[in-house]
Amino acid sequence: MTYEQVTTGSLPAVGEPVRPAPRLSAGLRLHGEYQGSGFTEPKYIARRGDGQVVQLSRLLYLVASSVDGIRDVDTIAHRVSARYGREVSGENIRYLLENKLQPLGVTVPEGQEDDEVDAPRSDLLLALKGHRVVFDERRTARIARALAWLHRPAVVAAVLLTALAMDVWLFGYFGAIEPVLEVLDQPVLILIVFVLTVASLVFHEFGHASACRYGGARPGCIGCGLFLIWPSMYTDVTDVYRISRAGRLRTDLGGVYFNVVFMLALAGAYFATGAQFFLAAVYLGHFEILEQLMPAVRLDGYYILGDLAGVPDLYGKIKPILLSLVPGAKGRAARTEVAGLKRSARTIVAGWVLTMVPLIAGELGYALWNLPRILTTTVRSLTEQLIGTAAAFAHGQIVAGLVGVIGSVMLLCPMAGVGYLSVKIGGRLLRAANRSTAGRPRLRLALCVLALAGLGGLSYAWVSGMTPKPLPKQPPIAPILQPGVSTEEPSPRDVSTPAPGRHGRYGTGGASVSPSAVPGASASAPGGGSSPGPSGSASASAPQSSASGPAAPAVSTGSKSHQPESSSGGATATTTPPASPDPGPPTSPTPSESVPASPTGSPTSAPPAGSPAPASS
Repeated sequence: MTYEQVTTGSLPAVGEPVRPAPRLSAGLRLHGEYQGSGFTEPKYIARRGDGQVVQLSRLLYLVASSVDGIRDVDTIAHRVSARYGREVSGENIRYLLENKLQPLGVTVPEGQEDDEVDAPRSDLLLALKGHRVVFDERRTARIARALAWLHRPAVVAAVLLTALAMDVWLFGYFGAIEPVLEVLDQPVLILIVFVLTVASLVFHEFGHASACRYGGARPGCIGCGLFLIWPSMYTDVTDVYRISRAGRLRTDLGGVYFNVVFMLALAGAYFATGAQFFLAAVYLGHFEILEQLMPAVRLDGYYILGDLAGVPDLYGKIKPILLSLVPGAKGRAARTEVAGLKRSARTIVAGWVLTMVPLIAGELGYALWNLPRILTTTVRSLTEQLIGTAAAFAHGQIVAGLVGVIGSVMLLCPMAGVGYLSVKIGGRLLRAANRSTAGRPRLRLALCVLALAGLGGLSYAWVSGMTPKPLPKQPPIAPILQPGVSTEEPSPRDVSTPAPGRHGRYGTGGASVSPSAVPGASASAPGGGSSPGPSGSASASAPQSSASGPAAPAVSTGSKSHQPESSSGGATATTTPPASPDPGPPTSPTPSESVPASPTGSPTSAPPAGSPAPASS
């Protein structure tokens, strides 16, 4: 029995069961009105204990803010009526609790003992998964309080001007690529730059937290998770929804602003020590900033654009904006929802949707068309990477092996992310098609036929070779990240040598050319050297095949000693002349001579059975 029940005469009847007072779900926080909203009607923000943010109307927010676990529905009705300006009955409150707030996970269902609710969550396609807290709220608050002074206008202006001067010096005078090349040449430096990059990511999150604190909001925890498949960090700054739009934009930009501060600190470390790997980390920091500012996925650029439009969830507006273009009942309902946005917000969101949807669809189609060459190149590169990394560990090259592991992760993560995203998109499309064709078998059959036709055509293009071929193997740009992978450039084919499989001036495709057929050719060089052959190996021997069959290519050793080890037929090429009964002074063969392989050499020097004899001049 409460004071309001006594004064209003709404005491419960004798024998009538007393219903328990409504309760809020565990961990629910009411953040108040969404400032700078792009909606025509004011929106209010509440955050559940599981981190899900829900938008409430003013009436629902007043009901939720009156629920304390003590007041019953009639008392809540009197409080809401006084604050709302319109009469609301206890039955109205009960209806709102059972049909609006409970499905959203804001209040606890009647009769449930604990306060934990199992409310539905938005299945965000590009959201962070697997959250783990790194800095709890108490530590984050201390860090934010200590760094908040960096957001003062005078300090911000000084930092940006200094950063501009640093970029002019680095890119215009010193040269930003030289420190990167130096780092690529030393495995230990790559590990150091990697550690600095991770430190820059952590400092980035300090920027969000301190900007949130500077704007008058309370930052939450700082943690890490998986974005698609890449490890990423996050900062809970949900409380910024109750401050002004300028404060939210400051919080959104606080991360990249602290990246700039971190780069200035790295430049100062370079001037103090002269170590160029600090400048390499500065160079990579620019790409980190550009990545964060992209509005395509849920990074800083996405939230900046959302706060400029006054719409917290841009992805949630893709469906109504696209449906608003469709005639019929669904189109009318979607246009009503879109009409709830202000004109400026509607323009920004519609422009973003009409830009991102074709871009995402085009990228998906392009990836499917090039899927065979992507898989072939990835498997080839990953195989070489894993073999080389294992060989580095086997030979005791621990640092090179660790850097090779980093390169392997860099190869695996994008493909795993693409696979995960493809499965998620495919599942969503199947569920959407199933819902839209429920009870309409003809439409479902038509969609199935269309999907099978598309998959069949794409499969035929893959198998028949209509799609682009894989790129030829190239030496690694960063050899340190790929230990054991050959760094030799494939030598260009001689202009006088026909391409494999094509008849030319000197015989069929793939046949080696005798030195006697090329004017000015040399069969040997002083010191045991030789001129490289058309296959890219440094072979000075006579051709290992006749003009009627393909030559066995020499195997490159990965060095530039021009000393091929063996051919694919197992014979070892040598420039040693045959033994003579009458030993005399050694002579070098003339350019018109062809030197056969020595029959008295090692057992491996004999040609395999059935192979043609070496050609003679």
